Amino acid sequence: MNIYTKQPLSISDQIANLRRLGLIIADEAFAEKILGEVSYFRLAAYLRPMEADKRTHQFKPDSTFENAVSLYEFDNTLRQYLFAAIQRIEVALRSKIIQHFSMKYGAFWFMEMSLHINEHRFLENLSFLDKELQRSKEDFIREHFCKYDKPEFPPAWKTLELASLGTLSKLYYNFADKKVKKCIAREFNLPHHEVLESWMRSLAALRNHCAHHSRLWNRRLNATPQMNMRMRGHWIANHQVDANKLYAVLCCIAYWLDAMKYGDDFKFCIFQLLHAYPSVDTAAMGFPKGWEKEQLWESIKSTIIF
Repeated sequence: MNIYTKQPLSISDQIANLRRLGLIIADEAFAEKILGEVSYFRLAAYLRPMEADKRTHQFKPDSTFENAVSLYEFDNTLRQYLFAAIQRIEVALRSKIIQHFSMKYGAFWFMEMSLHINEHRFLENLSFLDKELQRSKEDFIREHFCKYDKPEFPPAWKTLELASLGTLSKLYYNFADKKVKKCIAREFNLPHHEVLESWMRSLAALRNHCAHHSRLWNRRLNATPQMNMRMRGHWIANHQVDANKLYAVLCCIAYWLDAMKYGDDFKFCIFQLLHAYPSVDTAAMGFPKGWEKEQLWESIKSTIIF
């Protein structure tokens, strides 16, 4: 077994090391400020595209520190836009799941095994909800338990307000009544519940990356959304996109928000961001050639003046 022996480097030494590897650093004071605010290994993810040799980490000619910082700032702004969009979708999903399931099956449907497909998943979801309940400091939860001892959980409209997007997607996936699930999918202009299930899983994974401030722009995502299907609204004709790349999820978010009448704001932000950072490699994000001509994106492009 190899033993790690490398020692910590001061910021000055980090700068010297980057220069030794061929990176151009025109403003050392600026580099010191950035490396004092953004750790070396966080920034390294944005330096990597400029490396000529991934083993030795030698940089390509004319690689600059400023280019890496620009890419970092692009990714940071993108993450903010996505987090805001996901938050809007998540709140709407939670509301619709609570409303539809509760109106048909009562206040405690999430506690009834007979309404769910898989017992193991059912128990796992209850366990997640219980942990959130125990951690919660929300006034409406405290007030509930001051008044009521049973059942063990508050009703769905209280308990599910504590559920993460990941748990919410698992509850939806494991619920047995496909008709009710399809009703929710149709409210987002989706053809059937399987599409919504896959989009929810993808969104939950993306939200986790946003919450942990992880690199997004060229990341390969593990949870892939369904893309190749006929949609009820404006969608993409090119179904050969890489579903593991960010562009696929951006399309899903744009479509989702279109169904909620907020799509234009989101798409406007994406267009403006890409225009502000023309050096960003959109192909690394999964954007195909001619993506802006797709029906999904075309409507907003015509309203933007660059």
